[in-house]
Order: sequence, then structure tokens, then C-alpha cells
Amino acid sequence: MLISLQELELRPVQFKVDIPAGEIEYDAKLKQASVLHTQGAAELVNHALGEIRIRGSLSVTIEAPCDRCLEAASFPVQKDFDLLYYPSDEYEAAGEEEIRDAESEVAYYEGDRLNLSEILREVVLLTLPMQVVCSESCKGICPACGQNRNVRDCHCRIESADDRWSKLRALRTELEPRH
Repeated sequence: MLISLQELELRPVQFKVDIPAGEIEYDAKLKQASVLHTQGAAELVNHALGEIRIRGSLSVTIEAPCDRCLEAASFPVQKDFDLLYYPSDEYEAAGEEEIRDAESEVAYYEGDRLNLSEILREVVLLTLPMQVVCSESCKGICPACGQNRNVRDCHCRIESADDRWSKLRALRTELEPRH
């Protein structure tokens, strides 16, 4: 869905959209597992500056491989958002000046329209946790044999080695006289 600047000049634009799985491309490892439901409104806040405010909410389920065991994990995402967009030429005109704190939470748009799908994609990506895990009790995979320890315990003995001394140990072995 595209939000046109010309339409916003006349009135706020209300939206209530259901985006099926597969229409928004998130990331190579992320997959939309349900319909993305969103509703909200876009309005032109400052006609002279072209400042657009988009408020709304979304809900969707995202699937991704668990960072510990690599099995599929589902994440329900429900998020309210309130975003400000300025024309990109205003950003370019500022040059490399220091960005004030208030401007750090502002995004920029090019042309005379905003793509709602791209905005929703960004909101979903920023809502997901940094580490994706299927559950807090996930045991992960064994670094020795690769067995998923949630399914079966492999009983491998993993000795932790302190690699910081390996170079000195190798040097000592090299310097010791051989008999």
C-alpha cells in the first residue's frame, strides 16, 4: 500500500490492511508465518516541511531458526508504532551536522509517497529480540557431535581449553631440548 503526499495534503489517510505471508521480504532467515494485521492513520503534520506522522498497530507471527538449536521458533509480534517521516532532501540539506536526539528517531522518505509495507517491515524487524531462541530452557546443539541436546543428550565430554596460552605452550615445546 502506498501513502500519497497529495492525498495527505487533503486529509489524513486511515488504513486497515491484512498482508498475507510472503508479500514482505524480511531477512534471509526470517519468515512471516501468519497474516500481518495492521491498522492506523497517516497524517501530514507540517505542510511546509512535508512532515508525515504514521501511527498504528500491527500483529503478526514470525518464524526463524533458533540461535541455539537451529530448530524453527515462532514469535508473535504485537506492536504499537508512532513514526515521523521527513523528506530526504531535508536530510541531505543538513549535511554532516550533528543529529539532535529528537531527530535520531525520525526517518526520511523520497518522492511523494511512502510504502506502508516497508514501514511495517522495519517495525517488525526492530521488535524482534536480538537473540532468537525457541525457549529459555533450550540446550542448543553439541559443539562436538552436532546433536540437538533438546532431543537427546549425547554425553560428549567437552573440555574447555584456555586458548590464550597455546602460543606460549607451542614455543616452549619448540625450545625444549630433545633427548
